[in-house]
Amino acid sequence: MDGPASEVERKLCIAVLVVSTLSVLGGAWMISSFIVVPSLRTFRHQLILGLGISDFMMALNVVLSTSMNLAGRHIWAEEQHAFCSFNGFMNQMFVIQTDYWILIIAVCTYLILMDHTSAASWIQEYRILLWCLPWLLSTLWATLGLLLVGYGNIGAWCWFTSDRTRLLVNFTPRWIIILIILALYTRLCIFLYRSHQSISSDYETSAGALPTELQQWQVLDGQAEISSDHCHSVYPGSSPLKNISRRMMIYPTVYALIWVVPTAVRIYHGATGRHVPLALRIVDNSCIISHGLADAIIYGFNERVRNGWMERCSWRKTVQV
Repeated sequence: MDGPASEVERKLCIAVLVVSTLSVLGGAWMISSFIVVPSLRTFRHQLILGLGISDFMMALNVVLSTSMNLAGRHIWAEEQHAFCSFNGFMNQMFVIQTDYWILIIAVCTYLILMDHTSAASWIQEYRILLWCLPWLLSTLWATLGLLLVGYGNIGAWCWFTSDRTRLLVNFTPRWIIILIILALYTRLCIFLYRSHQSISSDYETSAGALPTELQQWQVLDGQAEISSDHCHSVYPGSSPLKNISRRMMIYPTVYALIWVVPTAVRIYHGATGRHVPLALRIVDNSCIISHGLADAIIYGFNERVRNGWMERCSWRKTVQV
């Protein structure tokens, strides 16, 4: 691949390398937060750790392929066929694995906050099964993809070369998952907002008197109990439930926005056979690989994580003194 085509691939690889590096850092941040900050080792953050590992591995795999392309060891070359198959296998495994983690986090959040006691207790008692499920399913589908279809170069990394295959195997299930988590979080948002409405006029509410679903959110998210003073200072004239309900709708909205452009490009290319302009290809690939960065912003840069790091740093300074 020489001349103008090679220059296009180089520009694409540079852009994707930048975004994938940011996603590697995002995944590393979620992993290190879990390891370093004891208060983040809760049930919910164990699930977030799984998501962080998937994001990290997926982005690192793309960093490797784009770096090889920029170094002149093109992944579409015949001598790199084995690497391309491996790269495609890893991409397929971790792309769909992130979807499974996001779905599991949403389902567990729903069961616990909606007070499905028996189901919530079961998933926390057998959390090892939740950890194994995304790995087993994603490895199975990636292996079937390798054996039945095979992986080839799509520009910055290797994946299914057919747009129709990617639409059927990846994008259709992904949008089903997005719709499911949208429905779950919408239901929770309405439920928590109504709970907020029922207590918004009561400024004497204590943590023990808060609705069951808020107390369970604290357990799920590893938060300390919210005192009445904290409610008055952080949520003046309102309930923590209102803030939680708003925050929940961020999750499905962000994931939907990430996959709008890649889905549209797949449909356009699959239907017409025409390539989109380079700028749109860069946006398409960047959206796919930005998962680690987006997840780090959503799950790794909230108040709970910041406070945990600050407490950890303060503790280290105290020990040194």
